[in-house]
Amino acid sequence: MTPELVVELFRSALLTALTLSAPFLLTALVTGLTVSVLQTATGVQEQTLGLVPKIAAVALVFFALMPWLLDVASRFAIEFFTGAAALAR
Repeated sequence: MTPELVVELFRSALLTALTLSAPFLLTALVTGLTVSVLQTATGVQEQTLGLVPKIAAVALVFFALMPWLLDVASRFAIEFFTGAAALAR
């Protein structure tokens, strides 16, 4: 196993993790900012009010993107394990 191969496997794993987590992080960010602006505009400063919309938005994105997420994760797993099998020979 060469150092270049290890770096490539690590880079691929990080890129896949970033690709899979980005929709959830962006959804939580946008939802949090929207709720914060609405709380500021209305004067309601309840801490727990921001949590429920974030959870609902992230759950909605999860169910909407589930086929794509599974496709990306399974493609990565197949490439990773085929590469590992080729190294074992």
